Amino acid sequence: MGEGSVSATPEGVRRLAVTKQHLAGTLPSRPTKEHILSVVRDLCYVQFDPIAVVAPSHVLCLRSRVGDFRMSDLDGLLWDEKKLFQHWPNVSAAFVLTEDYPLYYSMMKRYPDSLTRSWGSQRERAKKFLETHENLRKGILRQLKAGPLQLTQFEEYVKNGKSSDGWTAGSDVSRMMFHLEMRGEVMIVGHDGVKNVWGRPDGFLPGWVERKELPEEEFEKQVAQRAIRALGTASPREVLLYFPRGRYVDIAKTLKTLLEESLVRRVRVAEFGAKDERYVHRLDVGLLQSMDGSDWHPRVSLLPPFDNLLNGRGWLTRLFGFRYVHEMFFPEKKRKYGYYVMPILWGDRLIGRIDPRMDRKAKKLFVNGVYAEPGAPAGREVSSRIADSIESMAHFLGAKEVVYSARVPATWKSVLH
Repeated sequence: MGEGSVSATPEGVRRLAVTKQHLAGTLPSRPTKEHILSVVRDLCYVQFDPIAVVAPSHVLCLRSRVGDFRMSDLDGLLWDEKKLFQHWPNVSAAFVLTEDYPLYYSMMKRYPDSLTRSWGSQRERAKKFLETHENLRKGILRQLKAGPLQLTQFEEYVKNGKSSDGWTAGSDVSRMMFHLEMRGEVMIVGHDGVKNVWGRPDGFLPGWVERKELPEEEFEKQVAQRAIRALGTASPREVLLYFPRGRYVDIAKTLKTLLEESLVRRVRVAEFGAKDERYVHRLDVGLLQSMDGSDWHPRVSLLPPFDNLLNGRGWLTRLFGFRYVHEMFFPEKKRKYGYYVMPILWGDRLIGRIDPRMDRKAKKLFVNGVYAEPGAPAGREVSSRIADSIESMAHFLGAKEVVYSARVPATWKSVLH
């Protein structure tokens, strides 16, 4: 049977989350491919997003955790060594570990039945689409036997407006590619700029990749443990939303089994109230209990919009008292902070946000605004550390100058100008 619960403070829970997310401690002086793999392994995935107002979100996410890595290392892991591949661990494409292929293979073999209620009507829509477009599926797979293709290179491709499924671009081919990727029949084997290059897994994946379907119960036990470890502590809903999103048939049963097998422990945080149901992995209990001491090594980070730490509004509000909205999806007049807003992580607190834009031609990083959260620490040390982080990011991006607007909090303005 499971062991007793672990008591923790909100501060300890936040610090463990930040530590497990690779956002505490000293950054490596010379980032390597192994550092990148370690981050993806511990986070479970890094969301892929090519929007480059500053830099692609996945680039900024990795940089905040490994430092100034070489893009050639990431490309090598994806397309040469193939230790990473692109898939959908939640509702967005992401880079994931090839060594985790059995987890994805298990979802692929059961797709679309592996989609649960949180995906809405997608499961039934997927079934109907696949049933009524079998000839299209066969045609795509036949063409890919001759080699990889971009979307518009398939003979059946016809752009027909916005997709009715709400997930893919407006063509039957693009819809089919999404479903075939989810089924493991095709995969992304390269990028041409921001365009995907599609191929067949049997011609791309290394021979060492294990194609093994896990029983549903074992699958849920494995992925729930990975999610809990990535978050430090997690509630059932946070597990569901983090990894793999919406793929648990019975999360309550899975957590009960993990408790009975002493693989996880309950966490009690008095400030969160009696209704809060939170778990920590047994391997992280000691680390959680040490977060008020010498094992806590804070630093300052600028987080991109699709950073793993920002996953889930409830998680951010409960743990960090921080509300984050992707204002890039809002009309300009309705934006409060800006288009590409990056929260500022100060130790275990989210103390503000910046709205940056990179001008590659002029080699300048424009900071359209800096905003402090209520109660954010003031003073020259804080503003200097924030300025150093912005300057460091600018250097990584190739900027020769950082240009601030007048929208800077008064308490930080002596440095951020």
